[in-house]
Amino acid sequence: MQRLLTNPAAAEFDAEDAGTVMRFLTAYLAMTDRRALLTGTARMQQRPIAILVDALRQLGASIAYEREEGYPPLRLQGRQAIPEATEADEMPELTVRGDISSQYISALLMVGTTLPAGLRLRLTGKVGSRPYIRMTLALMQHFGGNCRDLGTVVEARPGPYQPTDYTIESDWSAASYWYAMVALAPAGSWVQLPGLRRYSWQGDQAIVGIMEKLGVTTEYLTDGVRLMQTARTEAFAQDFTDCPDLAQTVAVVAAALQVPVLMSGLESLRIKETDRIFALQTELANFGAFLTEESDGHFRVSADNFQVSGQTVATYHDHRMAMAFAPLALRGPLTIEAPQVVRKSYPQFWAELEKAGFDVQ
Repeated sequence: MQRLLTNPAAAEFDAEDAGTVMRFLTAYLAMTDRRALLTGTARMQQRPIAILVDALRQLGASIAYEREEGYPPLRLQGRQAIPEATEADEMPELTVRGDISSQYISALLMVGTTLPAGLRLRLTGKVGSRPYIRMTLALMQHFGGNCRDLGTVVEARPGPYQPTDYTIESDWSAASYWYAMVALAPAGSWVQLPGLRRYSWQGDQAIVGIMEKLGVTTEYLTDGVRLMQTARTEAFAQDFTDCPDLAQTVAVVAAALQVPVLMSGLESLRIKETDRIFALQTELANFGAFLTEESDGHFRVSADNFQVSGQTVATYHDHRMAMAFAPLALRGPLTIEAPQVVRKSYPQFWAELEKAGFDVQ
């Protein structure tokens, strides 16, 4: 995102494989009256974006699909002029599905403050990843935005953002892989991670409670956390609706420890960087583990005789597949295909593993 915005006059923007960039940039370019092509990788061009485009069109944006209807690349062709709001003008309201991606909602909220009368979103269906919506609203408020969370309705009132200081917290999603390493490491192992906060806006802080069940306890420090081993649960159920990016990490650890876990709230995994459910099922099977759909939307992780013995893990162009399976190296040798995929969210991942004593070749 930062790289693309350094050249605001560009005629073409390539979001590569970054879904957040694709969605946020679509809203930003549309509402700033830009004319440009927004594209991405082959997989990005298979990820739906119609919900966001339809909403932006209702707000006056002119957006055309270059190829397949409902999917990138997008041709942004400016937007209709919107007259200044009067006191009699009502806040425009859009109805948006909440069960596909919270990023559509965040993108609309952030540009909603630029509209003369603001923007109200009415969310329908099961709202997934709600902590990310709350995080968006909190950051908007931190930078001077006037917004409200009313449950199934969220509002962004008109008004400019204001520059202010903000210290960016470390990433709880990235921390999840270190939780996995502590869970799979020899007895007595621990790790300290800087920059993580006890009171965090990030939904993936849920890893603290989940990993407690898988044998990792968290001690909060002045600037970060210390992860240590503890007794683990024999079996449990976990809803990932609010933290879907943790699902792969938890599935792999649970399988390796042979702790049965019933997983739900995985609907969005089908439209991520890859079909993550299929990818998990395929790769776990190579280790003697299973991700079985027991009923609609409920999957059970199980393993009869989990073994790490030189297997090769396909990553499916997905950074989280690479990092979720990498901790298994603590149980035996393995190969991660296309390891460069981690550059999307954690470019120093392999270097950090080497610092921790892993033999990375």
